[in-house]
Amino acid sequence: MTILDKTLTLNNGVEIPQVALGTWQVSIADAVNSTAFAIKNGYRHIDGARGYNNSKGIRAGIAASKAKREDIFITTKIPGEAKTYTDTMTAFYRELEELGTDYIDLVLVHCPTPWHLFSREATRPNFYEENLQVWRALSELYEKGLVRAIGVSNFNVADIQNLLDNTSIKPVVNQILFHIGYTQDEIVNFCQENDIIVEAYSSLGTGRLLGNPDIQAIADKYSKTIPQICYRYPIQKGHIILPKSVHEEYILANADLDFEISAEDMAFLDQLSI
Repeated sequence: MTILDKTLTLNNGVEIPQVALGTWQVSIADAVNSTAFAIKNGYRHIDGARGYNNSKGIRAGIAASKAKREDIFITTKIPGEAKTYTDTMTAFYRELEELGTDYIDLVLVHCPTPWHLFSREATRPNFYEENLQVWRALSELYEKGLVRAIGVSNFNVADIQNLLDNTSIKPVVNQILFHIGYTQDEIVNFCQENDIIVEAYSSLGTGRLLGNPDIQAIADKYSKTIPQICYRYPIQKGHIILPKSVHEEYILANADLDFEISAEDMAFLDQLSI
């Protein structure tokens, strides 16, 4: 068994592969090729979003791989701008059509606010009620069997607490920015306390970690690359990772993670501030 075979159990009992192929900023054409290649080489989880505008490519890539639908775990996201019940339903059914499937394994709320307001804390309380509308729509889709699990992305403690206090279905995951030197301990601890799995995106710090000498020293110790250390780190934290590449050699290398970083070296990486 390799890391691509490893799954985690969501709080509703669904098994989710711990490694997903990321597709952010990937064109439709590249999504076809990278999805097909990844699946043919053992990937079983594809992470997409309505906002990525490449779902048709993912659909074609899955078809080209010849994999059975039930063997592939598909994640998509409702855009942050969709803050009504109706807009959520519209976005979901468009994704269902573009992905060419009868169901989606995991649907996330991409952002607790519209993206252009994401970092403006003063506006956030205005969206608590809207997020409840979004969650009501996703809950209905879940109860109808059109979605196997529902979760969130980029939510802070207050955003998730809003759902816990006012709805009956708990998010299964929170997909957040998480990498060596930026570990968001408050929200990660809150998610773990509430049986919500963390999905770590931008493990390479959008490229900033690639030339880091401290991480390079750890990579040299294990005869690995900096990206492989950066992806292995959240794996050992118990998180899901979303390595993205359209290049075949990197798609393979990003999943070559069947090694163990020692407790001492994990502690060293924990204290880095990048």
